[in-house]
Amino acid sequence: MDLLNTLVDKGLRRVSPTRDEALAVLATSDDELLDVVAAAGRVRRHWYGRRVKLNYLVNLKSGLCPEDCSYCSQRLGSEAGILKYTWLKPEEASEAAAAGLAGGAKRVCLVASGRGPTDRDVERVGRTIEAIKEQNEGVEVCACLGLLSDGQAERLKAAGADAYNHNLNTSEATYGDITTTHTYADRVDTVEKAHAAGLSACSGLIAGMGESDEDLVDVVFALRALDPDSVPVNFLIPFEGTPLAKEWNLTPQRCLRILAMVRFVCPDAEVRIAGGREVHLRTMQPLALHLANSIFLGDYLTSEGQAGRADLEMIADAGFEVEGADTTTLPAHRTDAGCGSRAVRTAEAAETAAGADEAGAAGGCGGHAAAGGGCGPCGGGAAHGACGTQTVSGAEETAGAAEAAAASGARPDLVAVRRRGAGTDLAPNA
Repeated sequence: MDLLNTLVDKGLRRVSPTRDEALAVLATSDDELLDVVAAAGRVRRHWYGRRVKLNYLVNLKSGLCPEDCSYCSQRLGSEAGILKYTWLKPEEASEAAAAGLAGGAKRVCLVASGRGPTDRDVERVGRTIEAIKEQNEGVEVCACLGLLSDGQAERLKAAGADAYNHNLNTSEATYGDITTTHTYADRVDTVEKAHAAGLSACSGLIAGMGESDEDLVDVVFALRALDPDSVPVNFLIPFEGTPLAKEWNLTPQRCLRILAMVRFVCPDAEVRIAGGREVHLRTMQPLALHLANSIFLGDYLTSEGQAGRADLEMIADAGFEVEGADTTTLPAHRTDAGCGSRAVRTAEAAETAAGADEAGAAGGCGGHAAAGGGCGPCGGGAAHGACGTQTVSGAEETAGAAEAAAASGARPDLVAVRRRGAGTDLAPNA
């Protein structure tokens, strides 16, 4: 396909595809799927070889969140039967992290529910970071604590944090349909704060909330403009007891198309398959490793994931290798500039894109305006309609998933609530 040859060429040169090209990836048919995976896989291997980075989540504080994010089992008013507990002590968090590191994880992600941390919370997390790093030389620590106030990112950096995660989740045009207690601009601001403090920014999305293809492309292009080092791609886990419990809009094939589109738009970023891969990719998880170079090991915040040993076997069986602690994850042009040095990379990308077609260059890594202002309203996105830009095959695929969801409703058989690890007396899954 000419489209795929063009996308590979652009990906190898860090040139952005056009919006139409990104939409075309999502609209490919099942007959073309393996060609799409192979093409995006060339870009993935160019920047990351056959390495897979393992990350491990530690839920420092679970449930009882005052925000109303519709996708979240910890949201205000959630009836999901998840674990609820207040802050883990630094030594408890360090012990939980050690299990993931022993299983092969290279980065520990410390997450806490809530709108954002108080200064006391930042101090508490700082002590936890110090405890983890004292026990584990070379470990990377990413914090995910919600919206940051002025000066908090700098304090986390001083305490030893390497990265900060805050996802955009969905397009600016549809954000108000998902969450009302904070705004899309609030999220962009927190990613900017992390960048400014010299933290490696981590920001991604959630697919499967009823969004259109245009919404997905909007949020991924907004992420490219923000230029995070890592882009986690979550697939909605429809928890019973949340407003999106019946949103079963994804198939394994659609998940692969989404990951491929993200790889083409963010070719040199660490693309991470995050929550929901077991639920939605299922037996096609190994194919996704050709698109993403990073996954979470074991369980998630409030749901159980695939057994850690099964993750390691899957990576080996697919012909990939676990990235070691002595290997630098990011390509040299990102690490040489230093964490948070987005301006340097932006200038490099603009220079690289100078010879590209006008539309492709316009979609490259620009300034903050593109992310802050969003990409405007799209199609039926505000109403969370079906994906109207797919081919007949793609539309039938989505319609079939929607029909199955309508018939079955919530699927507690596919979503297992976490009952082990942090906040319990049971050993974690790592």
